[in-house]
Amino acid sequence: MRSGTFSFTDAEGLAIVASRWLPDTEVRAVVQIVHGMAEHAGRYERFARALTDRGFAVYADDLRGHGRTAGDVSHLGILAKKGGFRWLLRDEQQLTGLVKSENSGKPIMLFGHSMGTAVARGLMSRSAHEYAGVILSGLTYPGNALLWSGWALAAAEAAIRGRERRSRFLTWLSFGSYNRPFRPNRTGFDWLSRDAGEVDRYEADPYCGGTFSSGFYRDLFGGLAWARRRTVLACIPRDLPVYLLSGAADPVGARGKAVEQLAALYRKLGLHDVTCKLYPEARHEMLNEINREDVTRDTITWIERHLT
Repeated sequence: MRSGTFSFTDAEGLAIVASRWLPDTEVRAVVQIVHGMAEHAGRYERFARALTDRGFAVYADDLRGHGRTAGDVSHLGILAKKGGFRWLLRDEQQLTGLVKSENSGKPIMLFGHSMGTAVARGLMSRSAHEYAGVILSGLTYPGNALLWSGWALAAAEAAIRGRERRSRFLTWLSFGSYNRPFRPNRTGFDWLSRDAGEVDRYEADPYCGGTFSSGFYRDLFGGLAWARRRTVLACIPRDLPVYLLSGAADPVGARGKAVEQLAALYRKLGLHDVTCKLYPEARHEMLNEINREDVTRDTITWIERHLT
C-alpha cells in the first residue's frame, strides 16, 4: 500500500486536507470515505489497508471543522460563516471530481459514517450518478420534530451568543443520553465500541470528541432536515445500490430501529437494491468494534458484488 496526503482549495478558499491510500496493484475501483462528527480521516487507515489489499484506492478528507483541515484544535467544530452543510456537500463533490481525474473510468463507492451518512445522503440526491453504490455506517435518522426543535434551539443560541461559540448545552442535548445504556460507564465514550482500546484511543486523540459550536449544530440539524424532504428523496435514482450497516446496540441509530426505518423508506421509494445489516450487541463505530474483521469482510464482499 502507498499512502500520502494532499490538499485542495474549495470555492470558499478553504484548504481541505485529504488522505490517499493506493494499492500496489492496478486500481479496480475507488472508495471515497466521509468520516463522522468529531473525528478525522486518519482513523480509517486500517479499513483503507484492507481495501487496498483487494485492489481499491481509498480517498478521505478531513471535513471542514475537523482534523487537519481545521488545523489548530481551537478551530474544531466550526463549519462556515453560513451554509455549513451545503459546503460539506460541495467539498465532497469536489473531492469526487479529483478522484475521477486520478482514476479515470474507475467506479467510485461512497462510504459515509455517522454524520458522514448525512452528507452521503445529500450526495445521493445531488450527484448519485457519480457513484456505483453508497454505504451508510452508523447512521443517524432522527424524526422531523426532533430535528426542527434542535435546529430552532441551535439557531437561537447562535443568534444570541454567536455561531462560533461552543455549546455545552447542544452537545449534551445531542449526545448526553448515548452512554446511559452502557452503565456503569468506564469513559464518556463507551457508546462508541465494546473495544476498550479503541475507545481509549479516541479519547486520547486531540482531534476527536470536543464541544462543537452552536453554528455547527444549526447547520447539521438543518442539513439532516433537508435530506428528509420528499422532494430531495425523490431525486435518488432507483437503481442506486445502498448498503446500511449498524450495531444493533448503537444509540445513534436508535438501536437499529432508525436504520431499518430508513431502509424501509428507500424500498418504498422504489430503490430495488437496498441491503440492511445489523450486528448483534455492536455499538456505533463498526470499523472499530470487536467484530470489525467480520464487518470489513462483509463490506468488501458487498462492494465487490456491485462492481460486476
